[in-house]
Amino acid sequence: MSLSRTTVLSGSLAVVAALALSACGAATDNASTTTDGKSAATATSAADIGGMDALVAAAKKEGTLHAIALPRDWANYGALIDGFQKKYGIKIEDESPDASSQDEINAVTTRKGQDRAPDVLDLGSSFALSAAQQGLLAPYKVASFGDLPSAQKDPQARWYNDYGGYVSIGCDAKRVKTCPTTFADLLKPQYKGQVALNGNPTKSGSAFGGVYAAALANGGSFDDVQAGLDFFAKLKKNGNYTPVESTPATVEKGETPISIDWDYLNAGYADEFKSKGLDWKVSVPSDGQYAQYYSQAINKDAPHPAAARLWQEYLYSTEGQNLWLKGYARPALMTAMDKAGTLDKDAAAKLPAVTGTPSFPSEDQQNKAKTVIAQGWGKAVSG
Repeated sequence: MSLSRTTVLSGSLAVVAALALSACGAATDNASTTTDGKSAATATSAADIGGMDALVAAAKKEGTLHAIALPRDWANYGALIDGFQKKYGIKIEDESPDASSQDEINAVTTRKGQDRAPDVLDLGSSFALSAAQQGLLAPYKVASFGDLPSAQKDPQARWYNDYGGYVSIGCDAKRVKTCPTTFADLLKPQYKGQVALNGNPTKSGSAFGGVYAAALANGGSFDDVQAGLDFFAKLKKNGNYTPVESTPATVEKGETPISIDWDYLNAGYADEFKSKGLDWKVSVPSDGQYAQYYSQAINKDAPHPAAARLWQEYLYSTEGQNLWLKGYARPALMTAMDKAGTLDKDAAAKLPAVTGTPSFPSEDQQNKAKTVIAQGWGKAVSG
C-alpha cells in the first residue's frame, strides 16, 4: 500500500514536495445552473438547487468529476468509483491516486480557476481543518449530515469524516506460533526481530497512529505521546522491533511477520494473503485503542460543482457507506445505519472486534504529538 495514503492521517508530519500540478488553460464557464437559475456552485444542500433530481440533472450536464488521490485498492475506492459512474453516467477522472493530502491542497491552490482543479478532496483530518481555515472548501450538507457524529464534522459543513479505522496488529500465523494481540504482548522475547510499522511515524500516518496507540497502552494519553516513544525504544532495545517498513511484499517474504497498521489495511491483506497460503490474523489491541478517520470536502472553486456535490451525496448514501464497509473501513455513518437497519451486517461482522466508542485527539494534541515524535523518534530506535 502506498505510503502517501498513510501520510494523510499524520497531518503535517512530513514536508512533501508539490506535484507538478499546473494545467493548461483556464476553466470553462461550466458552473451548472438549473432552468430557474439556481447555481450548484453556491448550493449548500441539494434543496438549494431544487432537490436531488435537479442536482443529478446538473451533474450529468457537467459529465465529469475530477478527483485526486483515490487509490482503487484503498478502502474499496475502486468499487465506489465504478458504482458512481454506472449509476449516474458521470466519468470520474482520478488523477495521481497515490498523492498525499498536501498534494491535494496544492492542486486546489495552484489550479484555482482552471478546469483541471480537483472537484473533491479526501483529506487527513488535520489537513481538512487547515483547508477550511484557508477558505478553500465549500460548505455543503449531504442529506445524511444530521446523522454524522458531532465530533466528526465541521459545524459549517466544510468537511466531515467519511471512513476510518483503528490501529491493529497483523500477524502471519504460519510463521508466528502465538500471535500477539496487545502492545504488552509485543515485548515478549519470542517476537525478536518480527515487529514492524508501516513506515516511519514522522512521515506515515499509520506509523504515527501506532506510536500514539502504544502511548495509550503504556500510561500515556492524547496529551502525552512520549510513552509511545519509550515503548518503541524498549522494543528496539530488546531486539523485537525491525526498521523494515511493512508492506504486503515484506509480509510475503517473511521479513515483517508482525505488522502494526490500520485495521482496514490489515484486514484487507488477510483476504489477499489467503490465496497465497498465508494465514494473516488481525486484532485491535485492547490496551491501546487509537482510531482515526479521513475527511471529505468540496473545492470551493470546483470546476464541476454539481458533480462534486452529487459525489458527496453518493458517498454518504447507504450504498456508498456500505461499499467502504466492504473494504473493511468503518464508515462515519456506521452507528446511525446500524440503528436504522441499513448497515451491511455481513461486512460489519468481518471487521476486527472493538469495544467502546472511539475518541479522537484535538488538533492541538495532534500537533503537539507530531512535534514530540519528530524530535524523539530517531533517538528512540537508533543503535
